[in-house]
Amino acid sequence: MMIDNSHSSDTSPLGAGLFITHKIALFVPKPDIGERGLGVAIIHSNDEAEKYFEKSRSDIIVQEFVDGLEYGIFYYRFPDEESDHIFSITDKRFTEITGDGKQSLEALILNNERALAMTPFFTKKFAHRLFDIPPEGEAIKLAEIGTHSRGSTFLDGTHLVTPKLEAEIDRISKAYAGFFFGRFDLKVPTVEDLKNGENIRVLELNGISSEATSIYDPKNGLSSAYRILFQQWRIASEIVSQNIENGIQPASFLQVFRQYQTYKKREKIEI
Repeated sequence: MMIDNSHSSDTSPLGAGLFITHKIALFVPKPDIGERGLGVAIIHSNDEAEKYFEKSRSDIIVQEFVDGLEYGIFYYRFPDEESDHIFSITDKRFTEITGDGKQSLEALILNNERALAMTPFFTKKFAHRLFDIPPEGEAIKLAEIGTHSRGSTFLDGTHLVTPKLEAEIDRISKAYAGFFFGRFDLKVPTVEDLKNGENIRVLELNGISSEATSIYDPKNGLSSAYRILFQQWRIASEIVSQNIENGIQPASFLQVFRQYQTYKKREKIEI
């Protein structure tokens, strides 16, 4: 594999078969098997690339960095039906603070309600510049990855469902044989693109272990979250039952347990 954005002959090795030149484009490596953003990083420099691949001991997927608005769309379709359903949409907001020319980055983090809840994570991430004073008006994106555990805020975006969006998500979903239930994490340039089902870039497809992450909207209470999860799992159970009736053999408990054990042994990478 060769990532070359500088046309320079000065390269540095990053493991067998991988070389990155002096200047690189943004890219996103992530574990082939993972959850909650563990091991996902946006690589900005050679140093970050070298640190990441030196630590990695598992299979890694490397993706192009895609900018834009991020959403999580939870989809399901019963095997005996043609019509699809968008169960929920999560509007993912990256936590951001703005400099005032007076306070340090650390103070700005501590004075931001969402950032305060993630203080240990953000202070570790920005340890090299905590005492810098950002200029007035400078926007600093604390979270770059659309996961709740990495600092993003999840809002309920179910009101964004449109017939055009449903049709496009159904078209994408039916390209995966045997896929009936899960969440697409995707990006679009604008909210209008989302509503029109246009310019969608899929980042991930999460299967049976995924959830309708709109439950983490701060406006939702615990009882509401459980109600949605119980509804989600009723749908999953019905899909499993129909698949079994159609002759699909489910994975055994031993197979699932072995996969779980393999995952738990994988190294958790943090850049």
